[in-house]
Amino acid sequence: MTRRLISSGSTFEAQIGYSRAVVQGDWVFVSGTTGFDYATMTIGDDVAIQCEQVMRNIDAALKEAGATMADVVRVHYYLPDPQDFPACWPILQRWFGTVRPAATMLATGLADPRMKIEIEVTALKAS
Repeated sequence: MTRRLISSGSTFEAQIGYSRAVVQGDWVFVSGTTGFDYATMTIGDDVAIQCEQVMRNIDAALKEAGATMADVVRVHYYLPDPQDFPACWPILQRWFGTVRPAATMLATGLADPRMKIEIEVTALKAS
């Protein structure tokens, strides 16, 4: 089974030593992804704006891996302030409403105080 590494071009990947995603067979493991626009390395102030950017970042990684959002089977949401989570629900409904992956939300600190949400997903590519 071939292992393939996917990079978003984020400076964090090189600095810390990880990949945006790893493809192993039909599985795609997308690292915890934040609301940074990797082209400009900027991040919005609002949790909903960040959530939308996170989903675009994840979508791009999945596409590069040969998968789609419809292939997502597991998602983990990490938020420093759990009170922010409901503001993300309409965005998550739009991206995952028909997919309905298994999900967990955890309240936890993140690496940068500007980060309001981090999301990681696991996908199984359709055969």
